[in-house]
Amino acid sequence: MSGQSLALLVPAYNAATHLPRLLGSATAQTVPFDEIWVYDDASSDDTAAVAERLGARVVRGEANRGCSHGKNVLAEHTSCEWVHFHDADDALLPHFVVTARRWMGEDGPDVVLFGYEERDPATDRLLAIRRFDAADLRKDPISFAIRVQINPFLGLYRRQRFAAAGGYDEEPAVLYNEDVAMHCRLALAGLTFAADPEVTVINYIQQVSMSASNRAKCIRAHYHVMRKMAEAAGGRYAEEIADRLWITAAGAASYLDWPTADEAAALAVRLAGACPTRSGALFRALCRIHVPAALRIREALIRIAKPHLRRSQPRGSARFAPGDDS
Repeated sequence: MSGQSLALLVPAYNAATHLPRLLGSATAQTVPFDEIWVYDDASSDDTAAVAERLGARVVRGEANRGCSHGKNVLAEHTSCEWVHFHDADDALLPHFVVTARRWMGEDGPDVVLFGYEERDPATDRLLAIRRFDAADLRKDPISFAIRVQINPFLGLYRRQRFAAAGGYDEEPAVLYNEDVAMHCRLALAGLTFAADPEVTVINYIQQVSMSASNRAKCIRAHYHVMRKMAEAAGGRYAEEIADRLWITAAGAASYLDWPTADEAAALAVRLAGACPTRSGALFRALCRIHVPAALRIREALIRIAKPHLRRSQPRGSARFAPGDDS
């Protein structure tokens, strides 16, 4: 393969009904992918057969180990210099590859983030268009990766540098927030980042997805990602990490997950040495007295004053998931 080769890598579990749309969009590219790979994560349906029938190379897992493991395995199997990870239930616009190739070179960045559409999977109605702030990203990729949710279905990665940085973190504690963990890891390892405003990807917003069905776990995982980030950063980016931890503490409190809320807030205080500046005066005052009590009082007041924020959710849940991977 030349230095311009590009592979599409798709982790899939029971995705037989979704793969035709994604792989159809992959084969409809104006410039083709050099390789298309699917990791069948021990599916109970005919995911592997569908992928093979549609022209993908398939790696079969003997046990279900999650998408992070599947992505790492696929990155090892491809011989391409560049890779693009994609969710089985999303799609590509026809010019993805030709747009990606503009960035693929020895002197280019290691990671490129593209603009994307969010659409309703049932009606195909356009919900939103998302783009990244290229200047903010270029200024400090580490800070950006902490503050901004980056999903892999919109990225282009130089494979060797991705692998050298450690790829995806497969630790169970970061499951449900593995994309944030991975991009933080790549940024800390010194990979260079860029953003392209061109919209090349369609993200179908699924009402029932792994993250949507496990929002409390997403929050807990985000705490562990930020905890590991704080350790790896060695005192740097304390304010950015603390800010995310306060958000995580609030989210955990909304699910009545007090152990996670307390741990996230305690770590935020250790890192930044102060209560959150963006919170209300009452909460800040209560934090100066006792942080765990402040979290509980605030949540109780929300449930009294704004019960609609909790009423439509199952008991102990809320519409909150920092770093939620759609």
